[in-house]
Amino acid sequence: MDAIEARVREGFARQPMMETFGAELLSVREGEVRIKAPILPLARQHLGHAHAALTFALGDTAAGFAALTVMAEGAQVVTAEIKMNLLAPGVGDYLIATGRVVKPGRRLVVVQSTVTAFDGDRERDVAILQGTMVPV
Repeated sequence: MDAIEARVREGFARQPMMETFGAELLSVREGEVRIKAPILPLARQHLGHAHAALTFALGDTAAGFAALTVMAEGAQVVTAEIKMNLLAPGVGDYLIATGRVVKPGRRLVVVQSTVTAFDGDRERDVAILQGTMVPV
């Protein structure tokens, strides 16, 4: 495990919300992070789909940690702003959020993420997010 991945895994482990959702880091590369979470009963809305709050939390977290992979050693990251477009209901067994860096910078990092629902052997994008992360 390289230093970037170790830094991301350490930060991810300090997020009780991700633990509550049963989320796990699938992969960490420079400029990209993937996170998986089951669609648990506690994260469903009234129709039984994944709640948008789960979708948002996964997409924001994946994008934020993707930004961290391009920041200076010792920096931490916070979301300055992020927008989500819901594309389809989050139906299935689990979600995977893939966060990517669009444009790195010293003061601002533009990011995006895609959240995909997996239902058996079917997959469907359920949301896209775009935002700006700030090193602190």
